[in-house]
Amino acid sequence: MTARYTYYPLHPETPTEGQALATLFAGREAGLEDMKRRLGALMAREGLEYGDRTHTYNSRLAQELAVSGDRAGVTDALHDALFRAYFVHGRNLALTDVLMDIAHTVGLDASETRQAIEGRRNRTAIDAHWRRARSVGVTGVPTFVADGFGVVGAQPYEALQDLMSRAGVARRPSTESQA
Repeated sequence: MTARYTYYPLHPETPTEGQALATLFAGREAGLEDMKRRLGALMAREGLEYGDRTHTYNSRLAQELAVSGDRAGVTDALHDALFRAYFVHGRNLALTDVLMDIAHTVGLDASETRQAIEGRRNRTAIDAHWRRARSVGVTGVPTFVADGFGVVGAQPYEALQDLMSRAGVARRPSTESQA
């Protein structure tokens, strides 16, 4: 089974300047704090950094940049860099200059990347991703789908193992003892 990303618009109505999480979760502030604590605990358990984000930002251009990263063969490195920029450092992924900084860290060509972002070269590809996400029933991020089974939201590693098992994917031998 080959993994592939399908990009999805969680809050496509978010303006370029972003929106305060307190505004997005107005009336559900306790839920916001619970979510932050739960996500922080999950991240810590997996050894991932997680900052105290105060805003959400429109991810459309970041998704369009991700298509460029997919084509250049830097998918994982770019996703890691986008994750750190957003979830650790709270950077606005709707801004071209922020995306250019991130693209630079993974070795994407600056001129080509700027042209792709400003010319919206990957707009059609992202439209197709969004249609596919809707067609398989994605309602939140992250969502993992394998052979018709799905897991939604930040989940512990064991939930992903269970998903792969239900989909009939054989477990890989551990590489920890081979290092």
